[in-house]
Amino acid sequence: MILTVTPNPSLDRTYEVPSLDRGEVVRATGERVDPGGKGVNVSRAVAAAGVRTVAVLPLGGAPGALVAQLLDEQSIEVAPVPVAGQTRSNIAVAEPDGTLTKINAPGPELSGTERELLLATVGDRSQGADWIACCGSLPRGLKPSWYAELVARAHAAGARIALDTSGPALLAALAERPDVVKPNVEELAEAVARPLKTVGDAVEAAEELRQAGARAVLASLGADGQLLVDASGTYFASAPVDAAAVRSNVGAGDSSLAGFLIAGGAGPRALASAVAHGAAAVQLPGSAMPTPADLAPDAVTVTAEVPLERVLTEPAA
Repeated sequence: MILTVTPNPSLDRTYEVPSLDRGEVVRATGERVDPGGKGVNVSRAVAAAGVRTVAVLPLGGAPGALVAQLLDEQSIEVAPVPVAGQTRSNIAVAEPDGTLTKINAPGPELSGTERELLLATVGDRSQGADWIACCGSLPRGLKPSWYAELVARAHAAGARIALDTSGPALLAALAERPDVVKPNVEELAEAVARPLKTVGDAVEAAEELRQAGARAVLASLGADGQLLVDASGTYFASAPVDAAAVRSNVGAGDSSLAGFLIAGGAGPRALASAVAHGAAAVQLPGSAMPTPADLAPDAVTVTAEVPLERVLTEPAA
């Protein structure tokens, strides 16, 4: 079982449009409504693979009720933490060339009582979990140290932690030695406070996060592939995706983390699963999560001979 924690979930509406023309009436050609938030997406991808998952998340108001309903329809066990504020609603607009415009609401502010209830619920529902995936931004009311406290409590209970966040929350949590952290290349550059132009730059940055406390770093390099840096070494994996087939990158990183954890959460095999899931996700509409039928594992290449000099397609400033 994989337990996910999403401190700032959302109700996500995605519109597919022929083009996004500012100031004009734009008619959508497609529409999706999905439960959102990085941890929620991990649960959705895990459930799509037929693996049991429990989603812990604060929910409030009509949007929160709809999030719970949508998750239940996807066979995801929901462990809701009732909050006074309304769950946020986000909007994404996808264009045919893959360009995605997102409008993310701030979400409710959690009270001290709600903060403690969220931590307690994670502890109550973590019994028997193979992994706890803590994902996404923190809502108002939670300090950057909140994830660090959650990691410390989870480790004290004997659980393994995968952490997918960024900025001060990521840096604060490193001291508690999360079992794996999953930054994208922009978040990796932010964490080490310098630009990343090559795959080698990303490897060095990932090693710095390990020195700061992370036991393993699973780093997404966008179209270039993914890196896994852990105690056993450094691995690079990629899969070809036709640019014309790309529909949306919403949730692709979350799908990758799900694939990594489903495959055990360590080593080249798990890295290959992560890349297969991410490559499949970008070819689906909105934040749809891939099923096993969508995956092309034979297209994934994994190597310990990392192309350090390769210039990143999208360097991080």
